[in-house]
Amino acid sequence: MDLQNRKNFMIADLHIHSRFSRACSKSITLINLVKWAKIKGLDLLGTGDFTHPAWFKEIKETLVEKEGFYYYEDFPFIISGEISLIYTQEKGRRIHLVLLVPSIDVAEKINSYLDTKGRRDYDGRPIFKISGEEFVKSMKEISENIEIIPAHIWTPWFGVFGSMSGFDSLRECFKDQINYIYAIETGMSSDPKMNWRIKELEDKAIVSFSDAHSFWPFRLGREATIFQKTNSYNGLLEQIRMKTFLSTIEVDPAYGKYHWDGHRNCNFSCGPEKTKKIEGICPVCKRVLTIGVESRVEQLSDTPNEFCAKNEKPFYTLLPLHELIVLAIGGNLQNKKVWDIYNSLINFFENEFNILLYVSKEDLLRENINETLIDLILRNRVGNIKVKPGFDGEYGVAQVEEGQKKLF
Repeated sequence: MDLQNRKNFMIADLHIHSRFSRACSKSITLINLVKWAKIKGLDLLGTGDFTHPAWFKEIKETLVEKEGFYYYEDFPFIISGEISLIYTQEKGRRIHLVLLVPSIDVAEKINSYLDTKGRRDYDGRPIFKISGEEFVKSMKEISENIEIIPAHIWTPWFGVFGSMSGFDSLRECFKDQINYIYAIETGMSSDPKMNWRIKELEDKAIVSFSDAHSFWPFRLGREATIFQKTNSYNGLLEQIRMKTFLSTIEVDPAYGKYHWDGHRNCNFSCGPEKTKKIEGICPVCKRVLTIGVESRVEQLSDTPNEFCAKNEKPFYTLLPLHELIVLAIGGNLQNKKVWDIYNSLINFFENEFNILLYVSKEDLLRENINETLIDLILRNRVGNIKVKPGFDGEYGVAQVEEGQKKLF
């Protein structure tokens, strides 16, 4: 796929949050989201958090509608949000769902429905005691063009397939509404290849978004979906439902916070094979481990080493540019020197996705960039950077192996 011809495709991050969600940056404004989306190289954002009254008021007062896209000056958004459903079905269930919404009018109808079920004003991702089946049915009664996407489906605590409070199948969760679930979101701790092992997902679109809680480019757009160029919400919706979008951008799933099993307070983690040997019990505190995504995929996969999915798509596995700079020079993601190098690279090459995906080695060398960083950028494109797996809420850690030869 020729990603240099930006006229033919758009990179979208449709699952983000506002400053009104818990544990989110208080500096998230529409103007900041647009600024950093352009620096990242994104072409379309979801608004996030349309259910929150204050954020929804900002959306209505600031964005200008055209064919289901809502523009801040020249930058398009679609109305989106995330809902938390906590309810009892045989046992306690906790699932998160991403909503893509065709218009402000439809969003207002959703909010009116939610007001009959509880409060919306305390968090950008509100919680309701509604089953997955009932919620989907109610949304479809409001509009057939509301898209309901199970969010980060494998994460232990709030994924539909999560080990702690999820289900073993989509049908178990959504029952006779299953056919209205057209897509699932991978989440950071899984990638499409892992999801291809689940037969039930073979006819579902597999999309990726960042679930960003800040507008910084090492969060915003860290996962995204590449769509064919469209100027309307309906055009976007059709690509999801017909599975005609082009690709996804993923982080290495080991980078995600729940890839392996473990206990962060015990500083213990392990992969599926060791978890089986120790029967899921932490050797430090003797309590049950938080079972991560890789183990859960192994539990639910229909075939050990085969893919079940139809219409498999290519995908890109990329660590954010900040992570590469930290690997090259040390420090942390917020370090001033890291930001200085990042900003100089953006000045040279316009946006982060340009750098991560296709700026040539020759162009990188021409700008007198640190050779270790150039090597890491090239390795990143082919998935050749080792990541120590994340577990129990801790991010994975990218590593440079000793003795590793440069690519040039």
